[in-house]
Amino acid sequence: MSEKNKSDMLRAPFKLEYDYERSTGPIIGKFFEGLSNQQILGTKNGDNVYVPAAEFDPITYEHLSEFVELPETGTVKSFTWIDQPRKHHLINKPFAFALIQIDGATSSILHMITNCNESDIEVGSRVKVSWSEEKTETIKDISHFELINE
Repeated sequence: MSEKNKSDMLRAPFKLEYDYERSTGPIIGKFFEGLSNQQILGTKNGDNVYVPAAEFDPITYEHLSEFVELPETGTVKSFTWIDQPRKHHLINKPFAFALIQIDGATSSILHMITNCNESDIEVGSRVKVSWSEEKTETIKDISHFELINE
């Protein structure tokens, strides 16, 4: 290509980027908004209540739009103990990842239990929410769960 042709070329700056920020939608968005207000909201279909809130009933596939507020307490259904947290964990001391069935819900939520020893926790243990001070309208608005001494 001659020098004359090169100078006649059309040029424009180009930057490849993806500015899209994922949206949560009306159901999980309302669930996260509830968490930022220290409320646990589930979606309801008949006798079934789902926490975290579900958009569709996993049994009937019906669209869910009825919300119910649930208490800050629940029961451990399953857990695994993390004795040595890694850098990517949100808690830097020993904790449990647990499936927790919030009182009044028929499903379970996965979250962390801390401020206890591995020997203190078992399936059936009762727990309560410990809220984060900084609100982000994400699951991180629940800092963790703690055992209830009943």
